[in-house]
Amino acid sequence: MRHPPQLGCQTPLVGQDSGTRGVRRSAPGSRATPLELFYDLVFVFAFLHVTTVASANPTARGLVQCLVLLALLWWCWSAFALLGNLIRTDQGIVPAVGFVTIAAAFVLALSLPKAFVDRPGGLFGPLVFATCYFLVRVSESVIFLWIGRRNRDVRRRWQLLALPAVVATALIVAAGLLPQRLFDGTAESVARLLCWLAALGVEYGAGLALRGTGWTVLSAGHWAERHGQIVLIALGEAIIALGFSPSGTAGLPLTWPVLIAAVLGIAVAAAMWWAYFDTLALGMEQTLHRTRDPDARAALARNAYSYLHLPVIAGVILFALGLKGLIHEGADPTTPSWGVPLPSFDLLALYGGVALYLLALIVLGRRMLGAPRWPTIGGILLLIVLVPAAGSLPELIALAMVALATAVAVAAQTVVDSRRRAGVRQTAFEEQLAAEEEHTRWRGHHL
Repeated sequence: MRHPPQLGCQTPLVGQDSGTRGVRRSAPGSRATPLELFYDLVFVFAFLHVTTVASANPTARGLVQCLVLLALLWWCWSAFALLGNLIRTDQGIVPAVGFVTIAAAFVLALSLPKAFVDRPGGLFGPLVFATCYFLVRVSESVIFLWIGRRNRDVRRRWQLLALPAVVATALIVAAGLLPQRLFDGTAESVARLLCWLAALGVEYGAGLALRGTGWTVLSAGHWAERHGQIVLIALGEAIIALGFSPSGTAGLPLTWPVLIAAVLGIAVAAAMWWAYFDTLALGMEQTLHRTRDPDARAALARNAYSYLHLPVIAGVILFALGLKGLIHEGADPTTPSWGVPLPSFDLLALYGGVALYLLALIVLGRRMLGAPRWPTIGGILLLIVLVPAAGSLPELIALAMVALATAVAVAAQTVVDSRRRAGVRQTAFEEQLAAEEEHTRWRGHHL
């Protein structure tokens, strides 16, 4: 099988003896490893806790807190995805470091509900969150510094990029300790949120300096695959949220409204899946493959994936927030047949989440494929128009309207993109056949 020319750093990050030193370099054809998928399992739990935090405080401030937590979680995940692109995470000493990172990330997710305000009777929640965030970021940075240890220039640049983790952690600790001692009431909440936003600005602002680190994407396939996997995890969270309730549904009857809610929720999730994976994800990966200049490839990977995929994930999480417990309410005999009107917060999360998701796909399509997505823009406008009417309708009707608007927009986009879609999917299919043929040939010779 013909591979594209290797696009690594201008100076090697991992030496020729890396196999004996516990770290093995990745390659242009590498794919996701089981350890990376194991790491992703933590984010199933983390995303669930993000929606729990937001649903416990259904206000504008609670929504901002939810998005800030999600953005910090995303940065932790993005650094691990970058690590998996540079080295083989299932080889040498890396799994041991990975297990430490996974444990810290799980405790980080566990502490999410206590990240902003401490609860009496236990450990200080904000400090636990900050400590775990620091451990996750530092464990990732240590490997980055290790693999660049033989090049002084690369090592110094990675050291500079390790500093934001320290500064961000200090700001998170300050958010937990200082506002309650310096301010009261609303001023305390504002000061705490400003500290969190400053931490976010430090991390994402430092990421803009990535062009100068000597890094680029070694495997475009791996990079695209990892981001596709996390989108799938977010969609899975939406499915979980559809029927999730603290009291469960086991003791409630199975009714027609329950079945209808389930089908409608899956219909929206399926439309969202189709909008991303049917053509766009394949086309973005192919664009990344075709970008040969290392600096241009690094910038494209950073902007289109590390940054623009955050609103994709945020849109799905908001949609999940709007769905939370809907099946449970439909199964409750005291609830009217088609449900009660959704609260304003849930309604805006439901419609706004889908709209944000589609908007992010529009920007990605324009950035990566150079293609306007007018039907999707029309779908967003339709969702906006429907919000006032949906506010006075039963929740199942409101969900049906979301499903219909999303399905129509995605179907129309598929028709409009039919020629481009055929070319992108044919190229992807030919690549798949070539890879399967090469794998079959190698196994027949060596196994």
